[in-house]
Amino acid sequence: MGFVIATVNMKGGVGKTTLTVNLATCLAKNHGKRVLVVDLDTQISATLSLMSPQDFAKVRKGRRTLSHLIDKSIRPNLQSKLTIQDVIQPYICSIKELDLLPGDIDLYDEYLVSEMLHQKANSEGKENFSDVWNHFEKLLIKGILEPVINNYDFIILDCAPGYNLLTRSGIVASDFYLLPARPEPLSVVGIQLLERRISRLKESHNSSTPLNLQLLGIVFILSGGLIGRYYNQVMKRVTEDFTPAQLFKNRIPMDVNVAKAVDSFMPVVLSTPTSSGAKAFTRLTVEFLQKVDAYQNMSQNRSTKVNLANLD
Repeated sequence: MGFVIATVNMKGGVGKTTLTVNLATCLAKNHGKRVLVVDLDTQISATLSLMSPQDFAKVRKGRRTLSHLIDKSIRPNLQSKLTIQDVIQPYICSIKELDLLPGDIDLYDEYLVSEMLHQKANSEGKENFSDVWNHFEKLLIKGILEPVINNYDFIILDCAPGYNLLTRSGIVASDFYLLPARPEPLSVVGIQLLERRISRLKESHNSSTPLNLQLLGIVFILSGGLIGRYYNQVMKRVTEDFTPAQLFKNRIPMDVNVAKAVDSFMPVVLSTPTSSGAKAFTRLTVEFLQKVDAYQNMSQNRSTKVNLANLD
């Protein structure tokens, strides 16, 4: 079964989508991993970083976007034969192992969600509406991905900034989360807010199955105009709050090619693979795989210890 990874920060403009698409591309192209990118953001930045607006318009016209799958979850009686396999776009950027579940500028109607859940709460005689909401939140993205999760090594969710339904549901469905950030005060605030929100999310969902969500690491994507001393002060705040294992050693440098890659509707690791930004993402991907392997080994060791304890 593949790992589900959420790329998330409460603040926008921190390089979240840039990290998602370049990491996914490197995993598929350089390491032969089967990867699915899921765009959970109505800005559809991940979608338009991997396909042209013209191709997206055709996909949207055929209702082959995440919006349709969410609509089916909200309205189970909806007459539609389209499945997630029909919606997923394969061979993205001509890479066999890279697929995309396109986002949409209109992903769901909040009123329809609230109405459906209120009806459900009333029909089941449940007085606590938050329990019904939490159950739906926990199963929404997880349920959409379930039919294909065994087809991939990694499913990477590009979550919207803030804390809406899809971001929360994406986090709950994930095994790990990546936290992209810039060495700027507001970006650090976004990190702190996310950590608090995730702690509360674990508490609210702990009544059923505990969330085994792990922070894989913070990735710093540098921005221009930073003064050395100021940069060091911000970095010091982060290193005080997190362990070295929770920080990626590889950081993405300021590189104009990363921004220009958007114009070609492909990640920088494909558009200008010899640029400093592309090389940094290549190294970051190796470190990413090492971190995942470390967590796997840790989990296996824990399972072995539990089994041995049971034998005793």
